[in-house]
Amino acid sequence: MKRIAIGIQYDGAPWQGWQTQPHGLTVQDALQAAIRQFALQDIPVQCAGRTDTGVHAIGQVAHFDTDVARTMQSWVRGVNNFLPPSIAVRWAQEVDDGFHARFSAIGRTYHYYLYNHPVRAPLLHGRAGWAFRPLDAARMHDAAQHLVGRHDFSAFRAAQCQASSPVRDMHAISVERNGDLLRFTLTANAFLHHMVRNIVGSLIAVGSGVQPPDWIACLLANGDRKLAAPTFMPDGLYLANIDYGPNWHLPATPITQPVFAL
Repeated sequence: MKRIAIGIQYDGAPWQGWQTQPHGLTVQDALQAAIRQFALQDIPVQCAGRTDTGVHAIGQVAHFDTDVARTMQSWVRGVNNFLPPSIAVRWAQEVDDGFHARFSAIGRTYHYYLYNHPVRAPLLHGRAGWAFRPLDAARMHDAAQHLVGRHDFSAFRAAQCQASSPVRDMHAISVERNGDLLRFTLTANAFLHHMVRNIVGSLIAVGSGVQPPDWIACLLANGDRKLAAPTFMPDGLYLANIDYGPNWHLPATPITQPVFAL
């Protein structure tokens, strides 16, 4: 048996998240169906991070075990031949059987794209979040720095989160503006369920002037999810990169961004 790691990109809008479901309308279901058609056997895949309904991926990583003999390029082209346009395998690489897409990861980066304009943009529907009130990106960036470091992120954790601990290491977080488009970039060792969307929602409250910048620090210290902002829409959330460190020699995530962000 060989263990193969693959890099995947997908538009999450047509799918009910990553994880397999009885209805079969998930990214994992579509990927496993494509692998089955190519390899002529059922091959389960394990991913680095389970994305929710409507969430996109630029640099998702998964692995599977197989005794099917194919070149790495054949795995890419062959599986893609059976995938819908919204999903693509970008690379494949044989790895040591000690590699695990989820547990070998040492860092994850998410982007959240937000369109900030009084009128919504139909061409960004499903691709970026929308906030109609003016937002101060510098104020949000400064507030976000309270989240850097090791913290209990219970205030930004979904009630249905199954993680054994709410403690995470936030390596870096930034908020940048380019015209009417804002990009939030968050890098941590791992994320809790809805953590990024809950943080974005709370930072928007700061950026609009509803809350002061140090409110973020108060939320973090209090740990009460009910006091933070509601979970923000999934449309603008992208799993951007998974970091495994140089010892695994995996390909770098292709530099691919949403068309509107170029």
